[in-house]
Amino acid sequence: MNIYALSSLPILRAGDGEGFVPPTLEHEFDPPAIFFAGTPFEINRIILIRLIAAVVLALILIWYAKRRTLVPNRRQSVVEMLLDFSRVQIGHEIIGKEQAEKYQPMLMTIFLGILFMNITGVIPGLQIAGTSLIGMPLIYAIFAYVGFIVAGIREKGAGAFFKDSLMPAGVPGPIYLILTPIEFLSTFIIRPLTLTVRLLMNMVAGHLILVLFFVGTHFLYFQLSGVVGIASGTLALFGGIAFLIFEMFVGALQAYIFAMLSAIYVSLSISKSH
Repeated sequence: MNIYALSSLPILRAGDGEGFVPPTLEHEFDPPAIFFAGTPFEINRIILIRLIAAVVLALILIWYAKRRTLVPNRRQSVVEMLLDFSRVQIGHEIIGKEQAEKYQPMLMTIFLGILFMNITGVIPGLQIAGTSLIGMPLIYAIFAYVGFIVAGIREKGAGAFFKDSLMPAGVPGPIYLILTPIEFLSTFIIRPLTLTVRLLMNMVAGHLILVLFFVGTHFLYFQLSGVVGIASGTLALFGGIAFLIFEMFVGALQAYIFAMLSAIYVSLSISKSH
């Protein structure tokens, strides 16, 4: 059943009260301007949340750089755990310990940046991911895209990098007429698109489901009468809380997947052949 058809069901009408209004893409992802309306510097709710996430991350890293000690306290341990996860589980495991360190700033920026942008979707008062509009996922995808191209050119030289990327070794000459366009689409077109769409769609879907749960909870509690309203509202509330926890996991997972794929692309770019 289409969730947007729920507002037409009789059970979701209560006396003279308003009907249930489900979340829509336009309402949730095209909010009105808060500051500088009508100018190139217009700031709406989602842009403001992105700025908050970026500033908080920057402050945490500045604090860590200035205050870290040989014996870490609890807060320092949390930051180091995130940094070590990016360094070891993403960089060392995929690219290799010897070469990963030079690409760690890029991978850490992607992982922590997306993680903090994603996690705003479950923070009360913010309640929407900074990556739930295409602009931010696209920026990270372009950053990863430029990163693996630059890595390949630095390691091999431009000619060898593009030759290895478009003309894999060991293939009969005539096959390149078919294989080279496919490799070009796969490497230089599909990669940034899939990075963008995967992150965007996960954040959009998660936000809409959370809004549906909690708006539905409010409606069921306050506009439906009797046992049916209380029971169904409580069920929707517990469902929303469960999905809130799941959405935290999804936000962290998507940050990891994006950084992991970026590391894989770097690894493919700098390897001798693939």
